[in-house]
Order: sequence, then structure tokens, then C-alpha cells
Amino acid sequence: MSENVIQIKNLTKQFKTKFGTLTAVDDVSFDIRRGENFGLVGESGSGKSTIGSMIVGTYGPTSGSITFRDEIDISRSSQSREPSLKQQIQLVFQDPGGSLNPRKTIRQILSVPVQLYAGKRLTTAEVEARIKGILEQVGLPVHYLDKYPRAIGGGEKQLVCVARALAANPQFIVLDEPTSALDVSIQAKITNKLIELQKKNDLSYLFITHNLCLVRNMCDRLAVMYLGSICEYADTAEFFENPRHPYTQMLLASIPVLSDEEERLKPQKIKSIGEIPSPLNKPKGCPFHPRCPFKKDICSQDTPQMREVSPGHFACCHCI
Repeated sequence: MSENVIQIKNLTKQFKTKFGTLTAVDDVSFDIRRGENFGLVGESGSGKSTIGSMIVGTYGPTSGSITFRDEIDISRSSQSREPSLKQQIQLVFQDPGGSLNPRKTIRQILSVPVQLYAGKRLTTAEVEARIKGILEQVGLPVHYLDKYPRAIGGGEKQLVCVARALAANPQFIVLDEPTSALDVSIQAKITNKLIELQKKNDLSYLFITHNLCLVRNMCDRLAVMYLGSICEYADTAEFFENPRHPYTQMLLASIPVLSDEEERLKPQKIKSIGEIPSPLNKPKGCPFHPRCPFKKDICSQDTPQMREVSPGHFACCHCI
């Protein structure tokens, strides 16, 4: 069995608000293997970005644990601040424009992580050689080093963000909606480059997105979140061929297609009813039951437990 790069067990994150306690992540468990691209899919507000933020140490969990390489509990705040851990776990943000300092050149932006995580003092020539090599890896011309972020396009800014993450020589990268702010044609370029870099640098990814079309082509396994909980996860091929949870069937049925053949491959159209409940007032029992057309009496009373519905395929539903 492959080594786990990240192992999440019973992870919960709550925020105190003036309206009450908001449970953004509710008892979530999954693992990410070495060299794997694990997709985390869900609507806005489902809790997927909060999980990414806890992995990189922005938030500490309310309960549960996050283990790195089967040995380091990074859910403890003292561990998450360790420089060596910050080097090995990097983050690529959703908005490339907002995550780059507009007053710094690309050379200055990339020089900081190279010098910070080099392990020794580097000469100016050594730093220059490294940042040129990193820029070439992500497919950008070397002359971009003298440009400011405002002088380049959105896709190029995101490639600079990827280069900045690579400059730390990490093992694991959280990709938080890295293509959602980009045109469709640029999205394909970025995702292809990410796959190429993953293979070349032996990286593991957590790919956070709401775009099911992207995860189908990019991820090895994926999990679907709803109201802070995981409702289903499986190998990507199995997930698309045999979705089991009513919510994931609804998501897949809503994907736009271009041909009758693609339409036939989609699950039967499932019509949800009602509105998405507030995370401040989650329904009792199954979180999806107010919108589920297949709900039973038990769905509004008891919270379903995650179980293996076929080899390697897990779902959390009373109706399966």
C-alpha cells in the first residue's frame, strides 16, 4: 500500500459567530497517498477550502487530527509553524492576482522562497540560476523575471504562483480552486502543466474545486463534500461510472454535455427539492435529506455512517 502523505481523521472545524456556532467541517476523514492527486469537490460553502487551510496551518482544527507522512501531527499549532513543515507543504491560491505582491518583480517574488528554504546561504548567481530553472519548469520565458504581476495575464500569474510553490521544493501542494478565475482555454493549460510538474517532481496534490469536468481528467481519487461532511469518495473512474449518493448523482446529472452519447452516460436526472440549509442550522439526520427525492423516515432522524458500498467506493447514505 502506498505511503500516506496526508491522513485526516475525524476533522472538525467550528467558528463562533454572533449568530451561533458554524460548523464548517464536520467529522471528515480521508487520506492522500504519495504521488496522488486527490480531488475535493463541493459547492461554495461546503467546507473544502477550510480543510485546505487547516492542512497548511492557517486554521487549527476544533477536533480531529491531520498527520503528515504518517508521523507528524500538523494539527498541533506548534508543529504547523515548523519551518521544515512549511517548506514541504505549499499552497496555490484561487486568485493569482491577489496573492502576488504588485510592487515586487517576478524575480523578487521567486527569490524569497529559494533563499528561505535553501538550507544554506546562496550567492546571487546561485539564486538566479534556481529561479530561472523554476520559471522554465512552469513554461514561462526567462525574461518574465523582470516583469511585475500587473504586466502579465491571469494564467501567467497563476503559473508564477505555482513556480513560487515549487521554489520551496515541497512534497505536497494544496491547490485551492487554482483555475476558477481563468478562461476555459487557460484552465486546460494550467491543469496540463500541473500534471506534468507532479510527475516530474514526485508531488502529491489536494485539488480543491467545484468543477467536476476538471477532476475527471486530473484526479486519481475524489471526495464530494456537502454542508461540511463528505458524502461519497472513490477512484475517479468508479465515481463517474457508478455514483451512489443522491447528491453526487445530482451533481453529475447537471454537467453540460455536447453530444447525445455523453448525455446517455450521465446519471438519470435527479431533481432536488427545497433550498440548501444554513450551516448555522444543519438539519438533523442526513444533511442532504431536505433536498433528497429518495429520503426515508430514518433520513431525518439518524445521521448515516460512511460505509464501503463496493471495493474502494465509500458513501454515506441510508438509501443505498
